[in-house]
Amino acid sequence: MRILQLFFLLFLSFGLVTTGAHAEQAAKGKKDDKAIVVPNSVLDISKDNTYPNPAEDVPYLQPSELTQELIDSSNVKIENPNLIKIMNESSINPSPVAIGYRATIYLGQWPLYYESNETSVNWEYQKINTNYADNRGGNIPQQIYYRQDAQKNVKGGLTSKVASSEEVKQMMMLKAMQKTKLPLSFQTIIGAGTKKDQIYNIPVKKLGYLYAFSPAVNEKGKITYGEVYLVLKGKQMKIVVKNVTSQGIGAWIPVQDHVSFIFAASDRPR
Repeated sequence: MRILQLFFLLFLSFGLVTTGAHAEQAAKGKKDDKAIVVPNSVLDISKDNTYPNPAEDVPYLQPSELTQELIDSSNVKIENPNLIKIMNESSINPSPVAIGYRATIYLGQWPLYYESNETSVNWEYQKINTNYADNRGGNIPQQIYYRQDAQKNVKGGLTSKVASSEEVKQMMMLKAMQKTKLPLSFQTIIGAGTKKDQIYNIPVKKLGYLYAFSPAVNEKGKITYGEVYLVLKGKQMKIVVKNVTSQGIGAWIPVQDHVSFIFAASDRPR
């Protein structure tokens, strides 16, 4: 009987430890997956923008069955959509009787995958407009609203030079989109005459300033490169990556069709 009780206590203790570990892991995962919260001062202008920005569609390319087998055989992670596309479009049919057959095919040097370390948003990345009104001689509050005076082209980019920069940008933007759930693009345009009906009241005897900013995501992480080889040996085939290097990289990626506002009332001109 004592043996059964001891066994039960050990089992219960193990269960509590395991449950606690799973709970801690789940809480950590929940924290890591927490989406970016958009402040109330940031408004979506996609329906109001006089310049129609094209939607930036960067879907994750699904590997074919053969491509997935090759990716799984690689000694280094592979996530580059362009490399996956090339592998998807390739056809390899090794002969079942190809005894002694050997071949090594060089596929080139590629940025293989991007690992995100930090993702944050600067809601005031670039000032794009200032609306102004003078109510120093008024008897009642005066209203002001946002109206874009001139067209603005907001550009992002990588913070340093790297090889295959366009592919690196694509992978970084894809990762940032997944983490923030925001519409991102390395270039967004706010057309002249774009306006919102949001009203801001300027008190009596005050000057009113409404500043508009284009927000952007600051993405930081590490890009890994390598020389990719397709190795065929009889009926077997695999990917081998050699001369693997990694480099720290950052990027600013504007949030498309979103504007952040700051309203200020002042006694004197700014």
